[in-house]
Amino acid sequence: MISILIPVYNYNILELVSEIHNQLSDQTNPFEILCLDDCSTNLSIQENNKSINALPHCNYNILSENIGRSAIRNKLAVSARYDWCLFLDADVMPKHKNFIDLYLNAISKKSEIIYGGILYPEKRVKDSHLLRWIYGKDREALSYKQRNKNKYLSFLTLSFLIHKSVFNKVSFNEDIPNLRHEDTLFSFNLKEHKIEIEHIENPVYHLGIESSETFLQKSLDSVEAIALFVKQDLLPTNYTRITKMYAKIENKGISKVLSTFYVKYQGAFRKNLLSKKPSLKIFDLYRLTYYCYLNSKK
Repeated sequence: MISILIPVYNYNILELVSEIHNQLSDQTNPFEILCLDDCSTNLSIQENNKSINALPHCNYNILSENIGRSAIRNKLAVSARYDWCLFLDADVMPKHKNFIDLYLNAISKKSEIIYGGILYPEKRVKDSHLLRWIYGKDREALSYKQRNKNKYLSFLTLSFLIHKSVFNKVSFNEDIPNLRHEDTLFSFNLKEHKIEIEHIENPVYHLGIESSETFLQKSLDSVEAIALFVKQDLLPTNYTRITKMYAKIENKGISKVLSTFYVKYQGAFRKNLLSKKPSLKIFDLYRLTYYCYLNSKK
């Protein structure tokens, strides 16, 4: 009935798999849990994760080379035995003990993709990780009613149920660089193919909160990815928040000014964002000025 698909890279997934396995064992539907390791560099974590193979209907395999976030998800989908596939990132944990049932009960005859949402721990993280935590709680941890206002852009790939037939129409793009925003491109392709995303209230906690330094670098990588997607006509300029803003200011000369702002003030931006009181307004400005800077070099 359901295939649980977990891409892994340098993360201990024993607790997650055990929780999902317990929930699945409590119901009568056939299932499998497929975990695919994208050639992790941490061998001790690999060894710990191998014990997953002792659980019934579970399989943990290690790739001989790293293939990236898009390709590993496609590979898992192709390997799945059942029509319904539940993708889970390695660093999540379900909020509810009936997490699996909530997803299965949400399936109707017209269902294609169902997304349950994401939460962040309420307890304040250490200062060095504040930016990721604050951003996640403000921008990603949305109720299903909030997500329904923008069904495609509010879709994240950390936890979603998808019918295998959808992959015959839309899969993750393996030709793009392994930067970021493969989920944004995936959601746009779903929209283009008129594949409906259903939003429900069935969140997972995002536990793998990286340092502000790491998140900031990933954010710049994401800006580069968006710029590349627009340049290659993979995304329209009116799809994401940052490209919409750039389209408004490009012909008014403001983009050139903001490009200069990035060069002049990037140090000050970073100082705030790596501090104990990071501002999301500065974070947005930092990303927008960087996008303007990238486009100024065309």
